[in-house]
Amino acid sequence: MVSYSLGITDLDPLQHELLFERFLNPERVSMPDIDIDFCMNRRGEVIDYVTRKYGRENVAQIITFGTMAAKAAIKDVGRAMEIPYNDVDRIAKMVPTQLNITLEQALQDSPSLRQAYENDAQVRELLNTAKKLEDLVRNAGVHAAGVVIAPRPLTDLVPLYKTKNDEIVTAFDMVAIEKMGLLKMDFLGLTTLTILDDTIRLIAQTRGEKMTLEGIPLVDGDTYERVFHKGLTSGVFQFESHGMRDVLRRYQPNSIEDLTALNALYRPGPIQGGMIDDFIDRKHGRKKIEYELPELKEILEETLGVIVYQEQVMQIANRLAGYSLGEADLLRRAMGKKKADEMAKQRERFVEGAVQRGFPQKKIEKIFDLMAQFAGYGFNKSHSAAYALLAYHTAYLKTHYPVEFMAALLTSVTSNTDDVVKYINECREMGIAVEAPDIHVSDANFTPHGAAIRFGLAAVKNVGHNAIESILAGRKKLGGYRTIFEFCESVDLRLLNKRVLESLIKSGAMDSLGRRAQLMAVIDRAIERAQKTQRDAESGQHGLFGVFQQEEAHNGNDRLPEVPDWDEHTRLANEKEILGFFITGHPLEKYKDKLADFSALTVEEICAMKSSTGRDEICTGGIIGNVRVLKSKRGDFYAQGTLEDMSGSVEMLVFPDAYKRLQDKVKLEVPVLVRGGVRIEEGANPKLTVSEITPLEEAKAPLPRSIRIRIPLENANDSTVDALHGLFGERKGEAKVLFDLERQGDFMVVMEAEGYNVQPDRNFIARVEQLCGRGSVRIIN
Repeated sequence: MVSYSLGITDLDPLQHELLFERFLNPERVSMPDIDIDFCMNRRGEVIDYVTRKYGRENVAQIITFGTMAAKAAIKDVGRAMEIPYNDVDRIAKMVPTQLNITLEQALQDSPSLRQAYENDAQVRELLNTAKKLEDLVRNAGVHAAGVVIAPRPLTDLVPLYKTKNDEIVTAFDMVAIEKMGLLKMDFLGLTTLTILDDTIRLIAQTRGEKMTLEGIPLVDGDTYERVFHKGLTSGVFQFESHGMRDVLRRYQPNSIEDLTALNALYRPGPIQGGMIDDFIDRKHGRKKIEYELPELKEILEETLGVIVYQEQVMQIANRLAGYSLGEADLLRRAMGKKKADEMAKQRERFVEGAVQRGFPQKKIEKIFDLMAQFAGYGFNKSHSAAYALLAYHTAYLKTHYPVEFMAALLTSVTSNTDDVVKYINECREMGIAVEAPDIHVSDANFTPHGAAIRFGLAAVKNVGHNAIESILAGRKKLGGYRTIFEFCESVDLRLLNKRVLESLIKSGAMDSLGRRAQLMAVIDRAIERAQKTQRDAESGQHGLFGVFQQEEAHNGNDRLPEVPDWDEHTRLANEKEILGFFITGHPLEKYKDKLADFSALTVEEICAMKSSTGRDEICTGGIIGNVRVLKSKRGDFYAQGTLEDMSGSVEMLVFPDAYKRLQDKVKLEVPVLVRGGVRIEEGANPKLTVSEITPLEEAKAPLPRSIRIRIPLENANDSTVDALHGLFGERKGEAKVLFDLERQGDFMVVMEAEGYNVQPDRNFIARVEQLCGRGSVRIIN
């Protein structure tokens, strides 16, 4: 309550039934672990404040030690033994992907690794040496969040260490610091808080609305229906994964309490234990909600009779067995750690206390066993509720202020091209255009521009912060740039060199000054002239020379040459190079219908796959890039690369047998149709294993051999017939056409159209249905 009253947390502890004893109680002997999330941009301010408040000598961040895990030890030793990287990498990949696996365990679990160890003396030496180095400290770093605050100078308590960035950190790690009884606080930088802050700032700028997160209504039907019910949760904190989207669509949450429960349940333990399916069945009445005792209803009603939270375990112990909430917290910890001797003592104490209060012993024993079972899955409700509130806030802003929210979201992922591609695609699906960067309009970050989002200059490759500041200052001074010559003269050319200018032109940021080919043709002349002007200005000659230059400009010196503009392929390739993706179009755009005819999966759908035999053939389309041709140990060539479509990119492998057939096609720069399998390994992203590559221009979808078109005579007229005649002539193919001429309730005549063979792809069918009505085309094979 004190934290809520002081504004440290926005969570009402009474509304959410949050127990203080879950955080701190008189029976607890260890210091609490305090985690606070801050906006990424201002986390440094918090550390500076704490340092000033408690003294530079009393505050430090915490060291972390990177140790040599199994795979890292193999790679480091292989490098020292000068074994070729490909051979070392092959051995490291034989280690099963399992958390904290040791080399000894890997040799037992991996037949291929054991075979290599037994048959190859060099591999045996490599692994024996790696075993000696395993778990040794490899490097030191700074904990992402941990800060120690001590009552007196830390030099009196722990050794300190200065990092290469001159940060002062403790030389003891987090575990040792806690054992010493020092207070550790986690100041976490959370991107979501930065997105929320930026969205609210953009709303104030673009709409003049001053809003706060506290003012957002917690019961908003649109937010639940448009975002959570449909699973459209890109950018929504903690609810973005494909698995969680599926759960949302099945569960249909309608309150913060629902989001809190789903957030707590969506973890490996409850998922594997079938708790989520059980929870959804109870919500929709497919499974009866029952309570072992009436007293449990008040505690478990919110979670449909399922023990979801650690706090519920504490409340049950308090209500049934007379535990204080402090004692109940110790019970909860014992259950979570599953210590047999401690559990036996607690069971006796629980049963005895409940029987004394008049509850039947058999039911109490059953309840204790249920609690012990669920306590292993139980989640801290305070944590889950805080994250559910953040998720709701992001979803609310996405629903009611989509342009501002998506602009803030794109800004937050500027450095991650894959995420930028994903969210730009999401913007398109939401009907929000993302416009190319523009030196006259763009800021450093993505910003709302009417109903669209304007690309941020900071996301343009090679354009740094200082260069952007110079562009914005020149724009403010002049009110806009009229020519590339004026632009070069107005900015600081020490910050905007030729490379930066080329990037701005290729990205489309200077399209308002001329066509891209024209601007590229005069770039050297514009820089040379601007450098002379700036040198003259610095030497005090700007008055005299300025007059001459103005005259030169008027004499047509600023005129751009008449050169052919770049074709679409060159334009898009340059955008891809500088922005990491295509902004003014996409090479796949014109093949969308053809890909649909092939039932092609998107890259996003491939990356979301959780299981695959690797032999099931799938079909997808995209642009091949980053191709590397490598040699296997047997001496065969194979290729690695990426396949990118409008939803993202996926790693692509072309094994030796396929590479022999496809080596000319692997490096195609045109949109291609790819057939192959999907390889899914634990702990790694899915990979596409390619068996066929066909340029999309040449690919022919398996189309129907004949179709029937129903024409209702009451609606048909001469213009309908003429339009069909024109369409058939335009889309000639091999499929026969039959007409069903129908007068509703009277008669139907079937006619075969001689000489009217067509290509009945999706585009053709859509155009016929525009003329004759939805559902008027029937496919016959």
